[in-house]
Amino acid sequence: MVHGIRTQDGRRLTVEEYGDPDGSPVVLLHDTPGCRFGVVPRDVVTAHPHIRFISYDRPGYGDSDRLPGRRVADAARDVAELAGALGLGRFSVLGHGGGAPHALACAALLPSRVRRAAALASPAPPDARDLHWFDGMAASQVEEFTRALTDPLAFAERLAARAADIRRDPAQLLVFLRDGLTDSDRRTVSAPAVGEMLLRTYREAVRASSYGWLDDDLALLSGWGFDPAAVTRPVLLWQGAQDTLTPVGHFSWLADRIPRVRPVLQQDTGRFGALEALPAVLDWLCAPPERSLP
Repeated sequence: MVHGIRTQDGRRLTVEEYGDPDGSPVVLLHDTPGCRFGVVPRDVVTAHPHIRFISYDRPGYGDSDRLPGRRVADAARDVAELAGALGLGRFSVLGHGGGAPHALACAALLPSRVRRAAALASPAPPDARDLHWFDGMAASQVEEFTRALTDPLAFAERLAARAADIRRDPAQLLVFLRDGLTDSDRRTVSAPAVGEMLLRTYREAVRASSYGWLDDDLALLSGWGFDPAAVTRPVLLWQGAQDTLTPVGHFSWLADRIPRVRPVLQQDTGRFGALEALPAVLDWLCAPPERSLP
């Protein structure tokens, strides 16, 4: 079921629900670039029939209106508004890649609403003290982020051109990411169900424009608007040790600072290993407080 929710400042947020309407609610925060389609594959949804999944397009993606200059912290406001519109009580949040800091923002800024949070392959804040932010990162990713920081106009033009290529052929994004993917990542994305989900996600993410992608990157590379050390809710922090898009140093930095963290470092996988970890992550998110992740 797809909803168009109007925020207090007049923007439209496109929200999609699936799963059990009476189940445990989990709000999904998609990767960068991404949209409401691209967090949990359908076979994982089917295997978790007692979860109410709520996913939405962040501003500028899909059918959601843009919010220029947004910060990572602004996701908490949008999630609070969609939760109110849908009549959610308490809920959990799950974010992957670029969506993971937005999930942490919800946990930090909505402590009375968020039960638990899962942050998979999360970058650390760009101003993280004692972290060499680019160490271990794929050269293509370093080049992109450096351009965004030093020449935002040229970066915006490049993303617009890439978005046009993706609209013609969504597989172009996987081609661009190729040097940052491990062998295990390539095996994961080659699975028909996962590949289909990713291509559908990329197509929808940039269908109208590249603004969501641009604003996500700029938000991730500037002040987040909250301190991860202020997250008081239980957090499952998952990382593939071979990830070169979000290097393991970011995981270690966050794990050392989030108070109620459950760090899970998977040695034999990279970024997309998060998709294989989802069943256990979802079990933890929706379990009673006394239950722990195996």
